[in-house]
Amino acid sequence: MKEQISQAWDKMLSEVGSWLDKLVMNLPNFLLACVVFLGTYFLSKYVFTLMQKLLGRTSMQSSVRRITSRLISIIVILFGIFVALGILNLDKMLTSLLAGAGVAGLAVGLALQGLLTNTFSGITLSFVKYMKLGDWVETNGYTGEVVDLSLRTTTLRQIDNNMVSIPNKMVIENPLKNYSVTAQSRVILECGVAYDSDLEKVRKLVLETISRQFEAVESASDILFFYTAFGDSSINFEVRFWIDSTSGLEILKARGEAIMALKRAFDEHGIVIPFPIRTIDFSNPIPKSEA
Repeated sequence: MKEQISQAWDKMLSEVGSWLDKLVMNLPNFLLACVVFLGTYFLSKYVFTLMQKLLGRTSMQSSVRRITSRLISIIVILFGIFVALGILNLDKMLTSLLAGAGVAGLAVGLALQGLLTNTFSGITLSFVKYMKLGDWVETNGYTGEVVDLSLRTTTLRQIDNNMVSIPNKMVIENPLKNYSVTAQSRVILECGVAYDSDLEKVRKLVLETISRQFEAVESASDILFFYTAFGDSSINFEVRFWIDSTSGLEILKARGEAIMALKRAFDEHGIVIPFPIRTIDFSNPIPKSEA
């Protein structure tokens, strides 16, 4: 028994000695790996700060800017870990980590497919020039001002001051109408006048009224006027003019001002805007005997 214990003790001392020898031999590599890892750690912080400054010059949302900078800094740290493992001659462990990361990434990607799609869509929307914070847009049946652009949703403030959040994937995949791309917006107004109206007089009166009401309209020639149809009880027309605004709310205000101005002008000149009526024709009166 004593001999077996002595052999086990000698074997343990031999193993510990071999471990110490390996530790001493690999100590320079270990110190170098630590230096590389610490260097990449501080480098990642510098890269994070640098990316924050660079992305701050764009119209990217602050939350998206921070997440993007953080992802880049994490990539720098992972690169430092792989280099450190290579210095320590742990190539097999490095291969195992890469394989495990690939499998885990595939599983996470499948589980969070919708979330990742919205995330990448949010990053894409942060870089595009056709939509930014403060723009008045129309998409997916909603119209409003872009007040927030996160990694998951795009938030619009509608005319009634209600907030609506739309997944970024739907904004990317569906048509988007941006009213703020240009400095002006066109106001379109439809109306009708009675059949006995002087149509040439109506046209001139509408052009003069609109040109006096809005400063952006320099002359009557800038206004488009069309008679569009013979309605059931009126002759319909459409008038189009530009205003110096890209807000949907300002367009509604301009349309309202135009309606009030045209109503006053029509009243002053005796022009009637008829409401739907029905006319009964008694051109063939009933004989008295039958009555």
